[in-house]
Amino acid sequence: MLADLTADRALTVVRAPALPDAAALCRALAEGGIRTVELTFTTPGVLGHLERAATVEGTNLGVGTVRTAAQARDAVNAGARFLVTPDVNEEVAEAARDLGTPIFLGALTPTEVARAAALGSVAVKIFPAKAFGPGYLKDLHGPFPGLPLLPSGGVSEGNAREFLGAGAVAVCAGTSVVPPDTVAAGDWADITTRAARFVAAL
Repeated sequence: MLADLTADRALTVVRAPALPDAAALCRALAEGGIRTVELTFTTPGVLGHLERAATVEGTNLGVGTVRTAAQARDAVNAGARFLVTPDVNEEVAEAARDLGTPIFLGALTPTEVARAAALGSVAVKIFPAKAFGPGYLKDLHGPFPGLPLLPSGGVSEGNAREFLGAGAVAVCAGTSVVPPDTVAAGDWADITTRAARFVAAL
């Protein structure tokens, strides 16, 4: 999981009021160069979307905004290959260990980052990254050298390269690549174009 993410340097976080065809979305993103896709529990019917997209070849499909162990188990049963939390959630981390599923725990402060790493986070998601900027990742790598950090929130093609330069293992692409309205409309050609533009900016 981490090897693929490091190679691509990006994953896409999808939040949308509706998702007409999750498999088509994954194929559109992969065509644009982003193979790791995070659907979220904020999207209605996310478990069904996971089931429909889980067999898309070449896509690493996971789920985010996981808040409970039950959600973690349901997501993995539906086909999720990794889990993401918005916080340092010990319940979900324990479930991920039991399931043998990679997890990215959300953190911000040095104390939270250390706790997330201790709980087995494959990479620690730094959220909201835009609040402190790329320099904050460089600061975190002082006491935590070599710890994989994954900035999320406010990352765009305009600043993604700076985050990578500051030591991020990869970056999370959000609404700049998958605008909710565009996803809901099923405009897959536009999604491919946006993904390709984001990857080119890296």
